[in-house]
Order: sequence, then C-alpha cells, then structure tokens
Amino acid sequence: MINWGVVSLNLLSIVKLFGGLGLFIYGMSTMGAALEKLAGEKLERTLEVMTSNIFKAICMGALVTGIIQSSSATSVMVVGFVNAGLMSLKQAVGVIMGANIGTTITSQLLRLDSSGAVSGSLFMQLLKPSMLAYVAVAAGALLMMASKRKKVVTAGEMLLGFGILFIGMSVMEGSVSSLQDSPWFVQLFASLQNPVLGILAGAVVTAVIQSSSASVGILQAVASTGAISYAAAIPIILGQNIGTCVTALLSSLGGNKNAKRAAMVHFYFNLIGSVVFIAGVYLCRPLFGSLWTAAVDKAAIANFHTLFNVAVTILFIPFHGLLITLAEKTIRTAGPVIGEDLDLLDERFYSSPAVALEQCNKVVGSMGIYALINIQMVCAGILERKPFHVENFNENEDYIDRCEARLNTYMIGIKEDELSDQGRRFYAEMMHAIGDFERLGDYAQNLLDQYDLMVQKHVSFSPDAQNELQIMRQATEEIVGLTNDAYAAADNAASPRIEALEDVIDTLKETLKSKHISRLQSGQCTVATGIPFLDIIHNFEKISDHCANIAVYITMYNDTSGIFDIHEYRKISSEVGGEQFAYWQKYYEELYLTPIL
Repeated sequence: MINWGVVSLNLLSIVKLFGGLGLFIYGMSTMGAALEKLAGEKLERTLEVMTSNIFKAICMGALVTGIIQSSSATSVMVVGFVNAGLMSLKQAVGVIMGANIGTTITSQLLRLDSSGAVSGSLFMQLLKPSMLAYVAVAAGALLMMASKRKKVVTAGEMLLGFGILFIGMSVMEGSVSSLQDSPWFVQLFASLQNPVLGILAGAVVTAVIQSSSASVGILQAVASTGAISYAAAIPIILGQNIGTCVTALLSSLGGNKNAKRAAMVHFYFNLIGSVVFIAGVYLCRPLFGSLWTAAVDKAAIANFHTLFNVAVTILFIPFHGLLITLAEKTIRTAGPVIGEDLDLLDERFYSSPAVALEQCNKVVGSMGIYALINIQMVCAGILERKPFHVENFNENEDYIDRCEARLNTYMIGIKEDELSDQGRRFYAEMMHAIGDFERLGDYAQNLLDQYDLMVQKHVSFSPDAQNELQIMRQATEEIVGLTNDAYAAADNAASPRIEALEDVIDTLKETLKSKHISRLQSGQCTVATGIPFLDIIHNFEKISDHCANIAVYITMYNDTSGIFDIHEYRKISSEVGGEQFAYWQKYYEELYLTPIL
C-alpha cells in the first residue's frame, strides 16, 4: 500500500532540493560576475596575452576560473578568443587545462562547512560558512543599498552571491537529509556504483545544469547524509568533468573551425583523463579495502575533484600536442574561406568594448585588402589582357558588402559610454571609414563593368592611351596600398603623403581627359574607346578621393584636442601637411605627371 505521507514528504524534499540548487547556481553566478567586474576588462586582456607558454597558460586558466567560479565560462571565453584569432589553439590548450583546476575552488570552499551541530563561542559560530553566509548576505545588501559607487555596489553583489551560494548549499543538504532513509534514494546511489552508470549520471546532470561546480555541490550535499560511497562518488565526479564540456561545445557551434577545435580540446582532455583515471582507480581497487564501500564526505569529494584535475593536467603537459592533433583530425580543414574574418565579430566581446572595437578594426582593414586585390585583378585584365576568375572577384566584392552590413550592425552593440576618449575617437573614425572602404569595392566593380564592355566589343586602346592608363593605374594602386597600411597602423604621419598623391591623381585625371579628347578630335582614337577611357580614369580618381577621406579619419583619430573639424581640415589640407605635403606632392608629380607632360 502506498504511504502518501512518505510520498508527499519525498516530493517536498525534492522541490526543496531544486530550490536550493537554484539558490546555489544564482549565488555562484552572482559572485563570479561581481568578481569579474571588480577585476575589469584587464582580466580578459591578461588571459589573451599571458599565454606565451603552456605553464603560464595553465596558471592563467586556473586564476581566471578561480575568479569567475566557472570553468565553462572560461572555456567559452577561450573559444571566443580562438574564434576571433586573438589566441592560437596551442595557447588555448593550456588555459583549458588550467580552467579545470580552477573550477575545483568552489568544492574546496564548500568543504569548509559542516552540517553538524553548531558549538563553541558566538564568534566561532559566526565564522562557520553556514552562519557566515547570512552575515555576507546582510553586508552585501547593505553595501548595495547604502552606496552609489559602482565598485562598492559590485563588492556588495560579490558578498551577496557568496552568501546565497552557501545558503543554497545548506538548503540542498537539508532536503537530502530527509531522503536518506527512503529505500529508492539508497537504491539509486547503490546502482551508481556501476562506473558506467555513475559516469553517465554525472555527465548528464552537469550537461543539463551546465555547471560542474553546481553538480559537485549537489554531490557534496548528498554526501553530507552518508548515503553515497566512494565507489559511487568517483565515477560521478569523472562524469561531471565530461558533462561540463557541453557548454563550450554549444558555444563553438557558430564559430569557425578553430573555435570548434578549442571546444574539442576541452572535451578530449576530460574524456581521456576520465578514462585513464577510472582505469587506474579500478586497477588499484584492491588497495582501497573497506574504504571503497565506505561513506564519502564533502572534504573527500572536494579533494578527489582537485586531485583528478591536477593529475590529468600534469599527465597532459608533455602530450598537449596530442589534444591539438585529435581536435584537428575531428574538425578537418577545408582550406581558407573568404569571409572567415567576419567570425572576429563575436558578441561575446561586448563585455569588453575595447576588445570588440579592435576586432571591428581588423575586419575594416580586411575590406581594404580585398578591395585592393579586386582593383589589381581588374586593372591587369584591362591593361595587360590577363585573364582572371570573375568568380573570385565577385566573392571578394560580396565579402566587402557583407563586412559593411555586419560591422554597422555589430558596432551598434558596443557601448560607447564604456570606452575611453581614445576609444570613442576610434569608434567614430571606424564608422566613417567603413563606408569609404566599401566604396573602394564599388569602384572596382565599376572597373569590372568597363572590362566586360571592352571584352564584348573587342575594344583596345592606342599605345598612348594604354601608357597613360598604366601610369594612373600605378598611382591608384599605390594610394590604396598606402591607405591600407596607414589605417592598420593608425599612422597619422602618412596622411600628408596620401593627400598629396590624391591631389596629383586629380591633376592626372584632368590632364588625361584633355589629352584623350585631343586624340578623339584628331581621329587617333574612336568614340568606342573614348567612353571606356574616361570612365576608367573617373573611377581611378574616385578611388583616390575615398583614400583621402580615410586619411582624414586617421588624422581625426590621432587628434587629442577633441575639436577636430573634418570640413575645415579638407579646406586647408596642404597647409596642415606643411613641408611633408609639399615634399610628397613634388615627388608624385615627378613620378606620375612628368612622364605624361
């Protein structure tokens, strides 16, 4: 006969268990987020640069995970860095290994508490984590309400999260203590002594709640009842380490192949480590004697969790290249793909606006590179009759257009108020430059249209016209190359040179236009060649105009006075450039104008 009183009690205990788990996860995430805010964006910057060797990378992974209290969060961060090209796969391996060590800090904190009776002086009772949790919640709430200073409020959030973490743990312990005499509860953990079932249970629970720290916390709560043995706890802990990989694997789905490989490194590290460890444990099982079936406590769970991750990390240090090889064989390369640079625009970097802005800068620079490739490609077709793959040209132009659309959308999500003064100037410069780089691609497309027209109508230029176009082509390709280099380096010194070359290209256009009209009038050239010639030099001149615009934006970025006026600058550019402008203007006149005149 069903004892409905017992069933009701069990259901209430399970509800209480899930409620305690919710408090535990909320407290852990609140504390981690607050600690990350207190550390500032330097935390991610440090993770990015302090990974020059495997040992530094392991230390950094452990430190960052210890601060943010989540190996899953660190792994997702690493996947983002790899996806964005900020970190190599080799650097990522060490950080991931260190993250597995850092995540054991939560379980070590939880072992400090005991569900036993409270004894001793009032001061000693307050120092117990179960009691200190309420003090921390009260202090955190007081700081959050009494102060408007951002750092003080964040410190309050950290204390609040710390307290709620332990309160959640106490609630879970209280809920499972009432279940310890239930036959189904005892039978459940007896069945988990089967290593396969234990590993599966640990992996599934951790994958569902996406936190190995939380699932280990549940295990420690159960262990406080004495209902779980070493034989059941060890496989569960190993399964928990496998289950925590799910978050990184899900995070990598929208990333490039290296991001997916970074997630696979995390998976293989925990999978192989668990297989090796479980094999070692069962080989040494006779040495454990009666300890194997003895009840495990919170401290033993924390210690085994730490021992496993430290031991597996030490095991893999000399063989970390094997993890990379396995990941590369699992996620095979299909060769370079145009458009992979757009993977740099990862929304995970919104939490660090300066990093997100730097990623945008790389994509903007790539627009200029592909525009120059297209200009060179089509100019070689027009002037040297070199065949080229129009499909490649179209792919490049499509990429430039996609960059403009994606950048404009992505940059809206960057919080300007969290940028420095220089960062805000960088943001403004970039927003201006995006459109000009896209226009370079459009004028390359116009040149392709002229190329198609010439091929269809079998148009060819006279030797003089051919020579003149060749000179203007060289000047145009040079100014685009100079602009790309200046933009990549934020080189303000290059602006007078670009402005001077643009001025010479303007003069070149008018000179070539006059000369070609004279040839048309004298009958040296036909109308069929006249229109393509004039369109080509017009597109060359417009390309140089947009390069000059970008040079102005670079100057704007480097201006620290905050009163830079673009329109006024354009009016007096030759005066602003001074001797440098005059020097380069004379240089380019001799290089490009003199041979024609």
